[in-house]
Amino acid sequence: MQYEDILFDITDGVARITINRPKVMNAFRGKTCDELIHAFNRAGWDKSVGVIVFAGAGDRAFCTGGDQSAHAGQYDGRGMIGLPVEELQAVIRDVPKPVIARVQGYAIGGGNVLATLCDLTIASDKAIFGQVGPKMGSVDPGFGTAYLARVVGEKKAREIWYLCRRYTAAEALAMGLVNTVVPHDDLDAEIARWCAEILERSPTAIAIAKRSFNADTDNIRGISGMGMQALTMYYASAESKEGVAAFNEKRKPDFRKHQI
Repeated sequence: MQYEDILFDITDGVARITINRPKVMNAFRGKTCDELIHAFNRAGWDKSVGVIVFAGAGDRAFCTGGDQSAHAGQYDGRGMIGLPVEELQAVIRDVPKPVIARVQGYAIGGGNVLATLCDLTIASDKAIFGQVGPKMGSVDPGFGTAYLARVVGEKKAREIWYLCRRYTAAEALAMGLVNTVVPHDDLDAEIARWCAEILERSPTAIAIAKRSFNADTDNIRGISGMGMQALTMYYASAESKEGVAAFNEKRKPDFRKHQI
């Protein structure tokens, strides 16, 4: 596969997969998801790779979720909602290598879900986290909700989704959403240190540990599949379309006028 939306590199046992769409805050479209799925499989099953670093290009954003310019009732790719997001989420969990999210800026919406799903998350002190689904006529009805509750607790997860607030890196650390926060200029050096430690460990032991952790929450895949089916119908509604229209027109949405 020739990559257009992402960058891919393997150096000294570390695979780096970077969403390279900084002009849209590294939002993903259908093609982006397909390229990420390919790259994660490529790195995840390469025995020369011991750890994968997942990043977003530029200084502004790790990822801000689905590209709204590619969303008109459905996104522009394949799958139930026009994005193979279930496959992308699954491959991050399924590859037998630790995946580290490098969060240097905004991790919002679907980008926040991806950072949560990674095995480890290392954030710059400039990072910002949060959800926007109910502000945009969307939701992640699977790993984005149920798994988030496992990570930060039920009360905090509901707050994140219902209120759609923004959280600083320090607040994310306090709720357990990230592993550590470092000064912005030290982010890559800190990630390099974590990668070096992982590369000294038994890859088979880590792969078994990752499978064991995942086994406890794999039932969420079923929740996600059912939720995505509902999301397909929701995206076809005037209520959801109002969120996309308001975003593109830079105004506040009036969801209640179109409530299902």
